[in-house]
Amino acid sequence: MLPEGVGMIPLFLDVKEGKIDAFKRAVSAYEPQIARLVEAGVDLVHPEGAPPFMVLGYEGEAELIARWEAQYRVPIFTSGTNHIRALKALNIRRFVGATYFSGEINDLFARYFTQAGFEVLGMDGISVPFDKVGSLSAQDVYAHIKKTFLKNPGAEAIYLLGSGWRVLEVVDLLEQDLGVPVIHPVPARCWEIQRRLVIRQPLRGYGRLLAEMPAG
Repeated sequence: MLPEGVGMIPLFLDVKEGKIDAFKRAVSAYEPQIARLVEAGVDLVHPEGAPPFMVLGYEGEAELIARWEAQYRVPIFTSGTNHIRALKALNIRRFVGATYFSGEINDLFARYFTQAGFEVLGMDGISVPFDKVGSLSAQDVYAHIKKTFLKNPGAEAIYLLGSGWRVLEVVDLLEQDLGVPVIHPVPARCWEIQRRLVIRQPLRGYGRLLAEMPAG
């Protein structure tokens, strides 16, 4: 989705459990990878993965990013800060969220956005093993998202937490059917990378954010 000429260096963590304790442990594993990327001379670092940082809370995440930026002297944004920026760029204040987690962790996700100044009308999860998220069909996810949205009148947008969703093909369809923007992590990430690198090449087919490239 990124314009030609934008290079990426992907590094990975070995997170195998979708549990709060596992995500808390994962935070410390990001820093060595950030150091490797900075050593390689990158212009921008994106520690991806919303849950590890959201469990820190909005302020805890901000403090960590500030420390990393001061230490490594390179711009850094996380999935959470990216999603906040995307929602604000579309002038969204009240939204409904869908996740592929279950239980109290969804309350932590909702609290993170509440601390950032949003009204979260719902943060509903699909019960699926963490390592089987990719096996969910786009149709099953579409049905879950639509059901969640219809339970929460007044939502100005739909937020999808997690890059594991295999639903890019239905983002436009959801926006057309439900009449609100859909914030999917992958297009949102590509949008912010362009904004950060002072590029503006809209791309249709993945939702309003990437198609319209609003400032934000």
